[in-house]
Amino acid sequence: MAVNVLGRRGAALLCQKTTVIRCVATRCLAVSATLHQQQPQKATPPPTVEKEKSWFKRLLPVRSIDPGKESHSSLLSDKDVVYELQIHAVKPDSLEEYLSEFAKFVGLVDQRNLGAELVGSWTVEVGDQDEAIHIWKYPGGYSVLNHTAEVYRTDDEFRAMQLKRNKMLRSRKNQILLAFSFWGDIKQRPGNSIYELRSYVLKPGTMIEWGNNWAKGVKHRQAGKEAVAGFFSHIGEGYNVHHMWAYDDLESRKQVRAAAWAKPGWDECVAYTGEHNTLVFGRVLNIPRIKHLLP
Repeated sequence: MAVNVLGRRGAALLCQKTTVIRCVATRCLAVSATLHQQQPQKATPPPTVEKEKSWFKRLLPVRSIDPGKESHSSLLSDKDVVYELQIHAVKPDSLEEYLSEFAKFVGLVDQRNLGAELVGSWTVEVGDQDEAIHIWKYPGGYSVLNHTAEVYRTDDEFRAMQLKRNKMLRSRKNQILLAFSFWGDIKQRPGNSIYELRSYVLKPGTMIEWGNNWAKGVKHRQAGKEAVAGFFSHIGEGYNVHHMWAYDDLESRKQVRAAAWAKPGWDECVAYTGEHNTLVFGRVLNIPRIKHLLP
């Protein structure tokens, strides 16, 4: 009898152990070659791989050119011309004197035939007031920019002007820009206009998509010929874009912008713009104090 009892207990213990082994094997199939054979399963790629594939699929329709073969700047700008955006924060009590001195500075640049051309010069009406905005054009590209900068550093007359000017400033900064090719050349405009400079900070890696989107979007803003120029930063703060618009006055700005919403596709352009930038900053500029390429 004792042997039979022990035999039953041993059988029960063996059954319990077998059950435990089966439970463990069910939870971790990788440890049981036998169970793999009995329950074959199709291998699936990790979720991250699928996400990467879908991410690239979304990019392919936009990035029609392999960004690894050409730089973004060469894809977006086809002109051997660079621009310089200067932003000078002027002391409020020195603004008029500053503008007078800047006019003399521009005259000396023209007199010396340095190759630099002033596109336009403005003061800010809406935004950071007491700011002066200057945009310079350098036909011939960086060689002309380098030559001009060297003259500014070494010529006694230019150095004296700059030292006098700097005493009137609270701060100053600049960026070297390239122009979006789809905006076309900057042209003279009839009469006097106010200008709006809208600046964006893009999410890294979205410059190509931005260019593709606005190449279509700017067509909706040509009825009143308000689209003046579009630039992106090449040296200085990265991923910056600047769009410049011109209007007869603030009421005209309101009407032109409202009319754009009636055109199919403009809403998509605006939606994309909001999704792919982290900061937008707008300035309304006065009629240019110094009239060069833009009146």
